[in-house]
Amino acid sequence: MSMQSDTLEPASLFKAYYPRLCYFAFQFTGDKDQARDIAQEAFVSYLGQRAQVAPHPVAIKNFLYTTVRNACLNLLRHEKVVEKFVASQSTPPTDDATVVLTMIRSEVLGEINRVLQTLPEACQEIIRLGYIDGLKNQEIAHQLNISINTVKTQKKRGLHLLRQRLNPEIYSLFFL
Repeated sequence: MSMQSDTLEPASLFKAYYPRLCYFAFQFTGDKDQARDIAQEAFVSYLGQRAQVAPHPVAIKNFLYTTVRNACLNLLRHEKVVEKFVASQSTPPTDDATVVLTMIRSEVLGEINRVLQTLPEACQEIIRLGYIDGLKNQEIAHQLNISINTVKTQKKRGLHLLRQRLNPEIYSLFFL
């Protein structure tokens, strides 16, 4: 075997590129442990897709660096989403009672959304705009370009259908 094919062996690749990939990932993440994990995952990804990557050292190097870059960018995007979510919460769920209440709220909202989707489309939209988005009847009428009486009728119809389809406890929570 030539020297070039020896460098294509996984152990040789790991030895040659792992420290470089760790440093590269660290430049994005600023966290040594995350950088190591990302570099290791790049090698795992390469081994899983080895047949699709050209057996040339430059192609392999490009694959590894691209994989690390994409993983770092995905991690950074994920962290931004998590930060936005945490910032949007008035009180982060820290104790057991808060966690349980957050779970209950999620379940209630999920059930309400599930039942809302069973309503006729126009009724569904008016209920969402009025009770979830908090718009007044006049604002809904203006936004949808319909009469205020149509808004009132659809609201009444929607509430009647929700009352029939929702558990009474969940129905009462809908207005809170």
